[in-house]
Amino acid sequence: MTIKDLAAKTGYAVGTVSRVLNNHPNVSEKARTAILAAVEESGFQLNANARQLKQAHGTSILVILKGSGNILFAQMLESIQTALQGTRYPLHVEYIHGADNEVRRAKTLIREKKCLGVIFLGGNLDNFREEFQELGVPGVLITNSAEELQLPNLSSVYIDDQKAASCAAEALISLGHKKIAVIGGHKVYSDACRKRWEGVLETLGKHGLSIDPEQDYSTVYFSPDGGYTGTTELLQRGREFTALFAMSDLMAIGAFRALKDAGLEVPGDVSVIGFDGLPVGEYLVPRLSTVDQPAPAMARRGLELLLDAIENGADAKHEAVPFTIVHRESTGPARQCRETSCSWCSCCLSMVREVVMRRSIGQNRNISSK
Repeated sequence: MTIKDLAAKTGYAVGTVSRVLNNHPNVSEKARTAILAAVEESGFQLNANARQLKQAHGTSILVILKGSGNILFAQMLESIQTALQGTRYPLHVEYIHGADNEVRRAKTLIREKKCLGVIFLGGNLDNFREEFQELGVPGVLITNSAEELQLPNLSSVYIDDQKAASCAAEALISLGHKKIAVIGGHKVYSDACRKRWEGVLETLGKHGLSIDPEQDYSTVYFSPDGGYTGTTELLQRGREFTALFAMSDLMAIGAFRALKDAGLEVPGDVSVIGFDGLPVGEYLVPRLSTVDQPAPAMARRGLELLLDAIENGADAKHEAVPFTIVHRESTGPARQCRETSCSWCSCCLSMVREVVMRRSIGQNRNISSK
């Protein structure tokens, strides 16, 4: 039962019920008597976090954002800022590196700024498992599910990353692709990347297809530069792939450029599918196929859950939102080699190595001349 339930049961406003539960004097005796009777009858207990919040004397909400260049998180942050306009809650935003401990940083900031609650845009469940209880305020993790942790003051809003990546791989396989490479973040530091990788493995295994986790996966940052670097590494390794799954649209942008510089066309030579559904994908040439996750809606729902916990002592909730596979121009049927019907025959591999080597030599010359 929540404060809202007590309000409905007694007929009094949520604010009145809250004042009674927190022993405020400006409540009529009639209201106090009725509300306390309902409390005793229902066995309601005020959430310990709510009591602590009343003692904190702060009004701000903290947002911890992992990675300063993440456009998806920037979209979410904008939605949160818009939703809080005109409210009594100022917002404090903290950007941290992807490998940093978000919970430890939140603990320091909550102590310093006496924040009422915290929204995590991205996170590693191991960090929450070890230290989140020490924060003493409610929190919401967005893009990752925290349900398995069973923490009473940590909610989550997310898409099923494993299923989404599995569907992306299925989409590529349905086009005839049997050799698929992947560029993504660090699978240890990012739960989302780990789950997306597991989704790819699951689908490939179902179709009897193989992938080398050491050679067919390139670990990079969530950025165009990371996508360029990761794709170039795959090509330099001589990996055989006709399709590329990028774990973010930003990575896919860099992949486009790397493939182009290597003399390969998208999707004629290599199909590319991204992840996130960023608006910029509509304006790329070719338009980017992607896994679309509704970032603004996820952010707004996460904020609603946090405010409900702050104002009403509501219990933690975990909500999955739907994703969509968006088919655009960057994916097509598996390419046919110029000489045979095989994927990446010796003539094509030698051509790619030659182009990549020429570009690498040119870059070294440019660097040395500066």
